[in-house]
Amino acid sequence: MSTRPDGTHRDGARDRGKHARARSNAPYDASAATSLRFGYGTNGLADLRLDDALGLLADLGYDGVGLTLDHMHLDPLAPDLPARTRQLARRLDTLGLGVTVETGARYVLDPRRKHGPSLLDPDPDDRRRRVDLLLRAVRVAADLGAHAVHCFSGITPAGTDPDTAWHRLTDALAPVLDAATAAGVPLAVEPEPGQLLATIADFHHLRHALDDPDALGLTLDIGHCQCLEPLPPADCVRAAAPWLRHVQIEDMRRGIHEHLPFGDGEIDFPPVLAALSATGYQGLTVVELPRHSHAGPHYAEHSLHFLRRTAPSAPTAPAPTAVAEGSTP
Repeated sequence: MSTRPDGTHRDGARDRGKHARARSNAPYDASAATSLRFGYGTNGLADLRLDDALGLLADLGYDGVGLTLDHMHLDPLAPDLPARTRQLARRLDTLGLGVTVETGARYVLDPRRKHGPSLLDPDPDDRRRRVDLLLRAVRVAADLGAHAVHCFSGITPAGTDPDTAWHRLTDALAPVLDAATAAGVPLAVEPEPGQLLATIADFHHLRHALDDPDALGLTLDIGHCQCLEPLPPADCVRAAAPWLRHVQIEDMRRGIHEHLPFGDGEIDFPPVLAALSATGYQGLTVVELPRHSHAGPHYAEHSLHFLRRTAPSAPTAPAPTAVAEGSTP
């Protein structure tokens, strides 16, 4: 299975969520229906086996999952990755969960360097290791019918000038974008505070440097918008809409890069979710609470309740007009 750049599945898998809802034991309030599709990141459920985490999310009523490829959740470096991926695809299909593939595991490539190596490392072999991870992620995403593959630039190494860092980034991403184009899965780059590509403006710098490839899209983290973007988060959503391929969401405070549960930060969420709904975005909006895994099931339940209460209701079709018997409609 694979996806088009707009997030629609070629095999019709976008409709799977409604089947899962019918099977779920969790109460579901139809009046709270929204056009947005919510997921929860497995990096916030790191203390659960992957199968248990997926079952939890389906029972709570989530539409999908943000799957971080990591040693405990579909290890991308362990043997038999294609077979394990096929098994996972069947499980996702049974549960009716959509999926985004995320590549932000802290130590999956290097047990001593958080998020290392990166696409900016001075050593070409190290950069190739990160590229290989992204190529594996693209293949996994295609096999799962994921709507996007998420990635990020990395922190500029000490002593590296900006021009050199941008050159390394564009060179490293070129083969990944080729693979994403061939697979029909968009690559969604995330602006990350403290990294080379930190803002939406930096994303546009990368986009122009690569000649605006169709396969290149944006991961917009709503908390990061609150943290350091000049525009309010709702305005960031509207400005990013043409390139939006993946969304992460959590609360945050201005100037502090700390992912917080909803209600613990400063974000005014109703206008953010209304703006996101108005864009027609069809991918997953994934809760990103990696430092709350110790209470992951609690925060997964709390987060979905908050999002369902806060999101705008989906428009309903007008009732058919009654026609008097014997008259011509």
